[in-house]
Amino acid sequence: MGENPLTERDHGLTAALLAALASEPPAPFAVRRFQPLPTLSYGEADQGTGVALERGFGEHVDMTNHSVVVAESVVVKWLTPPVPLPHPTPEIFAHLVDAGFNETAPPYAALTRSDGKSELLLALVTGYLPDATDGWEWCVDACCSADTSFATPLGHLAANLHTALSTLPPPAGPDPGLLTRAQGALDEALAVTGGADGRWLTARAGRMRAELAPLGTPATGPRIRIHGDLHVGQILRWRDGYAVIDFDGNPTVADAAPYQPPARDLAQLTTSLEHVAQVAIKRRGTAPGEAAGWVRRARRELLSAYTGACDLLDPALIRPFEVEQECRELIYAARHLPRWRYAPMGVLRTWYDEKEDPA
Repeated sequence: MGENPLTERDHGLTAALLAALASEPPAPFAVRRFQPLPTLSYGEADQGTGVALERGFGEHVDMTNHSVVVAESVVVKWLTPPVPLPHPTPEIFAHLVDAGFNETAPPYAALTRSDGKSELLLALVTGYLPDATDGWEWCVDACCSADTSFATPLGHLAANLHTALSTLPPPAGPDPGLLTRAQGALDEALAVTGGADGRWLTARAGRMRAELAPLGTPATGPRIRIHGDLHVGQILRWRDGYAVIDFDGNPTVADAAPYQPPARDLAQLTTSLEHVAQVAIKRRGTAPGEAAGWVRRARRELLSAYTGACDLLDPALIRPFEVEQECRELIYAARHLPRWRYAPMGVLRTWYDEKEDPA
């Protein structure tokens, strides 16, 4: 299995894999199981193939890896290319199952292969959630209709996730250098953001640095295993509610510490609401004032639900992590997706007025 193991000629491979998981695979393959696989149904379209019907998610879905739906009940995510172990997802899947956390696609199995020197993660097998859409669809719709009914369930989901992850053994060693990393992100954002946006950003760098300062003081709350990439795009709304997915970590941040204050996840979630508002303004014609009011309400309801459900949060860290996140969004735009710059710049312009500060 190489860079892209699935083409038309491989049709049936994914369903055949699921059938093979009923027994132990031959070396050099191995399977780690988390929960029993469901029984797959076979329809008329499957006759003559010997395997259940499979399909992709469609070309419109932008995914780093390649996911296949089998029999409308299981999703196999092929990692393209396979990645060496240790990888965060299998360990988190196992822990979430043990902790009884169910607000995710049910984790079933991880397929690995040994190359004689290391073990590679080939695929992750989870449940399929019917009628699911990700937050870049349903949340933008909510902004356009001024609907914040999702915010309280999302706050509870984040609280339940953190409560489950907090029972993982805490790490040894010193706290990660949060302020140093945040200041580095600001410096890089300033360096890669050119033109009028860059001049605007430079004029406000002093205020941004001041807002990062709390990251240099000892946190009053715990460090826990965080999701690490918790934005609305990782929240599916499906037939029975909401589910968080993708525990691979943040692919755009090298060497991110897996154990951090829970405020890191919360700040990324709240800034993603800000990005949703910018998307609604740019692509749907939502009035900026209406979008800003929606963000304020949604943010307040989400954080209230979170703090009412668990006591892990140090609220003083939310704002500095939010500022750092917008810097990282600018870096991401410069490196990978230039057209995305409008979103973090739009957020920053709502936070800082036109008065210039010394950098």
